[in-house]
Amino acid sequence: MFIQIRRSLCFLCLLPAAVFADQVVLKNGDTITGSVVKKDGAKLTLHSEFLGDVTMPWSAVKSLKSDQPLTVVLPGGESVLGKLSTAGETLEVATPTATRSTPLATVDAVRNAAEEHNFERLEHPGIMELWTGFFDTGLALARGNAHTATLTDTFNASRTTKHDKITVVLNQIYATALVNNVNGATANAINGAWTYSRDLTPRFFVNTLNSYAHDQFQDLRLRFVAGGGFGVNAIKHGKATLSFNGGGDYERENFTVLQRNSAEANFGDIFAYKLSAATSINQDLTFFPNLSYTGQYRMNFDLSMVTAIKKWLAWHVTVSDHYLSDPVLGKVPNDLLLSTGLHLSFAR
Repeated sequence: MFIQIRRSLCFLCLLPAAVFADQVVLKNGDTITGSVVKKDGAKLTLHSEFLGDVTMPWSAVKSLKSDQPLTVVLPGGESVLGKLSTAGETLEVATPTATRSTPLATVDAVRNAAEEHNFERLEHPGIMELWTGFFDTGLALARGNAHTATLTDTFNASRTTKHDKITVVLNQIYATALVNNVNGATANAINGAWTYSRDLTPRFFVNTLNSYAHDQFQDLRLRFVAGGGFGVNAIKHGKATLSFNGGGDYERENFTVLQRNSAEANFGDIFAYKLSAATSINQDLTFFPNLSYTGQYRMNFDLSMVTAIKKWLAWHVTVSDHYLSDPVLGKVPNDLLLSTGLHLSFAR
């Protein structure tokens, strides 16, 4: 008797997990139990305790029943919240006040509470929301026969919505060395920029740019660049993105010994690829042919590989080459930087 009672209690404890679950029956007869995450486009995603996220064609769904309230977007864009069930080819949404019905084939979207929250954030984000970014730092020291120190820092923050993107970037290198008992800087450069891009279509976009640069050992006090252009998203899927852009800008250079104002064209590409769950590479190349002084040009190339250690912590290796075809007399045309160190990520 005691054993029977204990088995009954165990059954009752397990019963809520089986009863309080969403259920999808497919047209081939398969039944999947879990929690509906979303119907996005032509796909339905269900989260199963043992299988994880399972995605299936919406057209393959024969019947659907939910034990959690879900947001359903009806034809015409109206959103209703309620528990779902089906009657033949019709989806029924039981709201607190009434039951709404629509053919399964006409449902625009279905979202659980978390997906609806994310959707609302993307539809009406505040200016301080949706920011993500990272901070890279590297430090090298030598003591003994050599006495040197090198510090490199990179800050990158971006805010991406459904239709536009803001990016802010700041790079810095500072190095000192002790030579003949005299300590002095051997590298001192700061580069900063912000860009704004706006989608015209899912494939094409327009953008603006504004950048600043200082390099003590190129005798460059300040380089100011402002311009804009257009671009195209050539590749855009889960593992890889590739975009090409082109346009024009105004450049003002203030060196120690001279000042230059000129018009430039600009074109280049931005490429990102996820090598694995932990490692990704990012490449940015921009070429600036000078329109005021024919034959002169600038080129900025940046390549980095980041390997995640934790969600917020990673290790990076970065190569940067900023080339100037017409440096002031006595200076070399390019600055090549190789750095490695910690990569700290943030999101808001």
